[in-house]
Amino acid sequence: MNKIFAAITAVNAWVPEYRLTNEVLETMVDTTDEWILTRTGIRERRILKGEGQGTSEIGANAVKGLLEKRGIEATDIDLLICATTTPDMQFPATANIICDKIGAVNAFGFDINAACSGFIYAMTTAAKYIESGMYDKVVVVGADKMSSIIDYTDRTTCVIFGDGGGAVLLEPNTEGLGIIDSILKSDGAGRVHLHQKAGGSVKPASHETVNAKEHFVYQEGQAVFRFAVTKMADVAEEIMKKNNLASEEIAWLVPHQANKRIIDATARRMGISDEKVMINIQHYGNTTNGTIPLCLWEWEDQLHKNDNLIIAAFGGGFTWGAIYLKWAYEKK
Repeated sequence: MNKIFAAITAVNAWVPEYRLTNEVLETMVDTTDEWILTRTGIRERRILKGEGQGTSEIGANAVKGLLEKRGIEATDIDLLICATTTPDMQFPATANIICDKIGAVNAFGFDINAACSGFIYAMTTAAKYIESGMYDKVVVVGADKMSSIIDYTDRTTCVIFGDGGGAVLLEPNTEGLGIIDSILKSDGAGRVHLHQKAGGSVKPASHETVNAKEHFVYQEGQAVFRFAVTKMADVAEEIMKKNNLASEEIAWLVPHQANKRIIDATARRMGISDEKVMINIQHYGNTTNGTIPLCLWEWEDQLHKNDNLIIAAFGGGFTWGAIYLKWAYEKK
């Protein structure tokens, strides 16, 4: 019997219509378009507006389009995993809410929170269900409404993040295509540099925590940048060496879109030229769990069967990791 791999057979994404440009941010906080571009590479980001609109809205729209592209029904889904840092609620899982919204009545679901690395954690987890032969159709959603936890008076964080997300369908493949290998890592000591101070069991919500703005993203930018630029490049290089991949054998680097300088450093370490790097941070900012599926969606037309992809991410926690994936299809 041929080995079963978990292959991506469809990808889709969804972003809100509203564009928050650097020019608009200039009217909100003490910043400039040049300052933002130089430090992050971001020109605009999407923001989800409207009463009662949460991360599940992004995820559900992404999955609906995914199913249409693949030509299957929501009832065909066995499992849905949602990678998110901004769940609709503390419980139930946003994955459960997405399943309800799309009519995936035969699926079970759960969330994974590994900050910006969540999508590759979820992909690796989903792959095991496929590889074991338990399930045939597993959907992985990566989505976040980061605007819900951003302080728009803090110029160090509000310029970075946006709302959006995407989804992939994983199915069994016996041609040697799909997720070939992954390396996942974490270091909880990094939490002091990037976290949300209140809202959890250690510091539940109160009038005091709200007044102190402790439900927003707290980030020590320089410390996070130094760690991220090293670890994301390290793990990308590590997975290449582990699988005896030369830089010329890599069709695409699919990096988490946190910062243009971090992406550039990762590509240099891998020996990958700029034209092989997926970058759309200028349009969407850092959508946390949404960045990687957004890249796959935008570049789907340029992906070819048997292409070697390296997917790499770094997130709060700290978490980081990489996936080596062989693309499984030609877009019709």
